[in-house]
Amino acid sequence: MPFDLEFYDDPETGRLPVLDWIKNDLSPYQRRAIGVAMSEVLQKLGVDVCESQYGRQLGDGLFEFRLRHDADEIIAKHTDKTPAGEPDEGKILLRVFCHAHGNRLILLLGGYDKEADPSDKREDKEIKLARKRLAEYKRR
Repeated sequence: MPFDLEFYDDPETGRLPVLDWIKNDLSPYQRRAIGVAMSEVLQKLGVDVCESQYGRQLGDGLFEFRLRHDADEIIAKHTDKTPAGEPDEGKILLRVFCHAHGNRLILLLGGYDKEADPSDKREDKEIKLARKRLAEYKRR
């Protein structure tokens, strides 16, 4: 049974920051990759992605979903479907910060393109924001 994914909603704005990031900041190539990865890896493994190349525990209920592959690579590795054969549009290095909640729910708290900004400062900023959102979510 797959895990359900829930986008964190900002109580002040009503926005869904991770969904907005996917729709507005990622290229179609990146959007397809993250969509396939979420459905074929994150929804199937949940927090157990941290036992694979796709995840890393960050502590205090937060984990990182790490994507380094395009959609065709994920389809070839994780399904019996035939990849679409889309042209390679460059390196993918995306991060989504998550929290396992309840029995089969993964809360998506934040995300960013590490390829565009690989600095430790940016990563620390994004993790801090995800932790802030998680604390706010738990207070509700």
